[in-house]
Amino acid sequence: MNRPISVEPLSGFRIRLVYPDHVEGVIDLSQNVGLGVFGPLAEEAFFQTVHIGKHGQISWSDDIEICPDAAYDELAVIRTEIARA
Repeated sequence: MNRPISVEPLSGFRIRLVYPDHVEGVIDLSQNVGLGVFGPLAEEAFFQTVHIGKHGQISWSDDIEICPDAAYDELAVIRTEIARA
């Protein structure tokens, strides 16, 4: 299982993640903010409260979180695409 060691909120509803194996990057959540379960993230102050939950999830609350493995996979794909360019 891949668990981040750092999460940082950025402007534009993006988050920067760092994993122990040095996979890191930015995930843009702007397309999801305000929709469904991600509705509350449209409030910038709440979005800024992102943190690593007690089980390693990327979390804002008990109800709003992102799977750290899925985020890792997204960053790994981006990293691979950049390396190929």
